[in-house]
Amino acid sequence: MKEFLSAIHQVEERILEEYISHWKAYELPKKTIMTAPGETEHFIYFVTKGIQKSYYFNSGKQHIIAFAYAPSFSGIPESFFTQEPSRYFLETITDSQFLRLSFHQHQQLMQQYRPIETLFRKATESFLVGVLQRQHELMAFDMEARFRAFVKRSPHLLGTISQKDLASYLRIDSTNFSKLINRVRI
Repeated sequence: MKEFLSAIHQVEERILEEYISHWKAYELPKKTIMTAPGETEHFIYFVTKGIQKSYYFNSGKQHIIAFAYAPSFSGIPESFFTQEPSRYFLETITDSQFLRLSFHQHQQLMQQYRPIETLFRKATESFLVGVLQRQHELMAFDMEARFRAFVKRSPHLLGTISQKDLASYLRIDSTNFSKLINRVRI
C-alpha cells in the first residue's frame, strides 16, 4: 500500500506510516454484495487480493460500471465521499482481501495531515481522468476499438473475469464479444 500511495504523491514517511496504521484487514468470499443501492459506503477499501465489480440493473439487465483489483482502491466512491446512499452494487467476483478505513477516520486523518489530503486530492484527480477516458471510449469508439483499448490497458483480466461481465463493461453484446475474442489478435 505504501508503494501505491507514494506513486500518487510523496508523503513524509512518518505521516504515511501513521495514516496506513489506521487501515484494518478485511476479507470477503466471492459473490458477496459489499454495498447495495440505498446503502451508504462507510469504508474506503484498498484491494490486496481479489476482484470486485460495481454495477446496476436497468430493465432487468446488469450493467457493469467498473472492476477493482490489487493494487487499487475499491468501494463506491461517490457514496463514500458524500456519505449519501449508493445507486449501485459493489460485489466481490473472487475471494477478496482488503485493507479498509472508515469515512470518519479518513476525514480526521486528512484534517490532521495536510499531505494526506493532498494525496487524496491527487488520487481523486487521477480517478476523474480515468472516468473521463472511459466515457470518451464508450461514446467515441466502436466496439472493436473499445475492446482493443481494454485489452491494451488490462490484458490480465481476460482470463479472470467472465466474458459476460467483460462484455457488459465494454457495452458489447455477449455474442459480438465472443467473436472479437476469436478474431482480434491479442
